[in-house]
Amino acid sequence: MSMGGKKKSGFSVAGAVGFFVLVALIIQIAILVYDYIIERPEINKAESTGLIAVLMLIIVLALAAFCTVVDIIRRKIMVDRPVARILAATEQIASGDFGVRLTPNHAYGKYDGFDVIMENLNVMAAELGKSEILKADFISNVSHELKTPLAVIQNYAMLLQETDMEEKDRQRYAKSLGDAARRLTDLITNILKLNKLEHQEIKPEFEVLDLTECVAQAILQYEEQIEKKGLELDCDLADVTLHSCRSYLDIVFCNLLSNAVKFTEQGGRIGVSLHQRGNEAVITVSDTGCGISPEVGARIFEKFYQADTSHASEGNGLGLALVKKVIDLLGGEISVKSELHKGSTFTVVLKGVRDDG
Repeated sequence: MSMGGKKKSGFSVAGAVGFFVLVALIIQIAILVYDYIIERPEINKAESTGLIAVLMLIIVLALAAFCTVVDIIRRKIMVDRPVARILAATEQIASGDFGVRLTPNHAYGKYDGFDVIMENLNVMAAELGKSEILKADFISNVSHELKTPLAVIQNYAMLLQETDMEEKDRQRYAKSLGDAARRLTDLITNILKLNKLEHQEIKPEFEVLDLTECVAQAILQYEEQIEKKGLELDCDLADVTLHSCRSYLDIVFCNLLSNAVKFTEQGGRIGVSLHQRGNEAVITVSDTGCGISPEVGARIFEKFYQADTSHASEGNGLGLALVKKVIDLLGGEISVKSELHKGSTFTVVLKGVRDDG
């Protein structure tokens, strides 16, 4: 963020007054010298016109040389030094050193243009440093997420090469291979989606949607898993029409429902509700699963962050990061209320309800 709007910079009254005084002083000295020469009785004005002109030229050149020296010193102190510091800092940043910080030459509130540039460079270096840390963490997390399924694939592929293996073992190993491959596919898909969303390469296509149907269709995708785990499903869906993007909303609903099913133990309960509040649609997805602590809740939407590591093999920690990014792009809000061992409730608020739907 530019700091220019917070600091004084640009025109310097003191500098302008000083320059004016210097020029006036030079002109006054030249006039006084000329008057002194003209008033000398021993000088013949008619015969010494050339001499006077030469003397005045010498005086003017001397004064000009003095001004040049003063200006060189001024530029050395006020321009060259800060420029050299700024150039050195930009070279460090360009080489990948984001720890560089510059101290402004003037007090806060009296900054000149160079001070503002230094402050902006400090902000830029700090932001680049954060980005570098995030990038390093991202690469480390991706590498870790890739390592586990690849190891599974390698191990079970070697086991399947045995000729005297029982059929039930062969089927079990083949299933493990398929699960590992699915996890890799999901990871790569989510990374690509998140990257495209962050760079706005996936453009939202807004249309008038039957939000009730969208939520219902998302629930149907997990009907088999819900029945398999014997989960109780409570739905309270009001009729809501929304002007939004269907593909974006599918990412939100599917990820929230997937997590609810995944983290709820056998025989638990999942609740989904949809109602209208003014011009907003409010969707909640609740479960009676493992729940999360307040500390975890504060980080739950970070990339690769997994609240429950016991279910790490079922996900890659990108689902909620995708949800948060999508909702931010839609201009909505998401929040979570949870208690350890009692379950979680995610609430999504979306604007754009159409009463004429």
